[in-house]
Amino acid sequence: MRRTFSSLLLNGAMRGPLMRLRMSNGENGQDDTSDPGTLVITRTKPRAKKPNMYRVLLLNDDYTPMEFVVHVLERFFQKSREEATRVMLHVHHHGVGECGIYTYEVAETKVTQVMDFARKHQHPLQCVMEKK
Repeated sequence: MRRTFSSLLLNGAMRGPLMRLRMSNGENGQDDTSDPGTLVITRTKPRAKKPNMYRVLLLNDDYTPMEFVVHVLERFFQKSREEATRVMLHVHHHGVGECGIYTYEVAETKVTQVMDFARKHQHPLQCVMEKK
């Protein structure tokens, strides 16, 4: 017969060590962990780590029409016409522009969507991601 921790508690087999633990913690208020019969159970709280974020960037080229870049920014990055135009002009003048900051999976998906869309429309537009 397989015995679990809870069945040992119910049957009294573990009562001795648990009683010592309760007595060492409850009667005089001090921990006595040097007693080999003492059972100390600690519960750690799992902490969620914030995911790494990635910047999605558009790179300038001499062939992709500005209106196409604005369309890409509106369609894939939910930019307004004014904001998309501002980002497009930044790309045009500085060679690179940030479209947004996302988790790895979202950034990777957006880069793939933009690259596929550009290839489908025969434009050499480049979209990359970098860790923030």
